[in-house]
Amino acid sequence: MNELVLAYIVMILTFFTLPIFTGGIMRKVRARAQGRKGPPLLQNINDIIRLSKKSPIDGVFSGIFCEVSPIFALFASCMIWSIVVFEWSSFIMIPFFLGMQRIALTGYAMETGTSFGGLGTSREILLYIATEPIIILLILVAQSKMSMVFSWVGLVLGALFISVSIVAVLAELARPPFDDPRTHLELTMVHEAMLLEASGRSMALFDIGYQIKIASFMIFISKLALNHLHDIYNIAIPHFLTNILALFGALFLAIVIGYWEAISSRRKWTWVPETIGLTFLFLIVFGTLVKLI
Repeated sequence: MNELVLAYIVMILTFFTLPIFTGGIMRKVRARAQGRKGPPLLQNINDIIRLSKKSPIDGVFSGIFCEVSPIFALFASCMIWSIVVFEWSSFIMIPFFLGMQRIALTGYAMETGTSFGGLGTSREILLYIATEPIIILLILVAQSKMSMVFSWVGLVLGALFISVSIVAVLAELARPPFDDPRTHLELTMVHEAMLLEASGRSMALFDIGYQIKIASFMIFISKLALNHLHDIYNIAIPHFLTNILALFGALFLAIVIGYWEAISSRRKWTWVPETIGLTFLFLIVFGTLVKLI
């Protein structure tokens, strides 16, 4: 069979199946690492199906934006997912759709008119302002075209570069140490605070978008690592094999992040800007060294 056909088959299978499992894998690994049985692997899908059968209950002062924002958030997640999987556009388009999704989320939270919505929105905007330059930087560094002779130093720096990039992904996905989806402690929650008023089909659409977003970033980091091997060391990898490696890399990252959540906890919000600032500096240094060594 033609390699291009195989590549498209793998991409289509990845597009329709990976978002179903990544969130469940994280929850299952986290539970096992903590000595618990945990929910079923497809519990997220069961919750989405259950919510989709119920009509949403909007607040008294809610308007049309509460009805359309879940659709906009899901649309933005699908666009990011299609770019990451099919690569029909440059990865530099991803931050624009991330911004569109955040506008939908924060707009929904503000229109409900609750104090928790305002609290979560302010924190979400802080994370957006801090992490978006990091994501743009790592895309520009990883996708810059430069070839050089194989070097173990460059390989180690590349691994460090990808590892530090995961910090930005944790912030973008609202995972520990920036947020914790396991609890609803109002003093520290971010993502949950904006969606406390969401219910029924609206909550189902937000949840679908979030599951797709998790899968998107898992594939995103995997493909950045593969691009590093291809562009820096000029290692030729067949297109279909690249997609298979990216799929298994995404599953591996889901397992790693699930274990990380089991052994980590949220930190104080005064700690968050310092961490993200250091991450930005690390990416600048690592990105420069990776390209120059």
